Amino acid sequence: MKKAITYELLHECKQTGARRGVVHTPHGDIQTPVFMPVGTQATVKAMTPEELKEEVGAEIILSNTYHLYLRPGSKLVREARWSS
Repeated sequence: MKKAITYELLHECKQTGARRGVVHTPHGDIQTPVFMPVGTQATVKAMTPEELKEEVGAEIILSNTYHLYLRPGSKLVREARWSS
């Protein structure tokens, strides 16, 4: 059984309504607000995965699942893992 993705509100600014929280996913937690690079065709242009993770501190990459389905394909995406 898959775990649900949930959001935990940690703080809300009374003046602006800005929120800070944590998105809990089966793959790990993501602090919000968050810098979320966009990957087109399964890659973030001009940066290596190591630069994204270690130098920029990206916790998540936004990708279009339809584009990933077309290329590189669902089989490769299913097998892919982000190494820690």
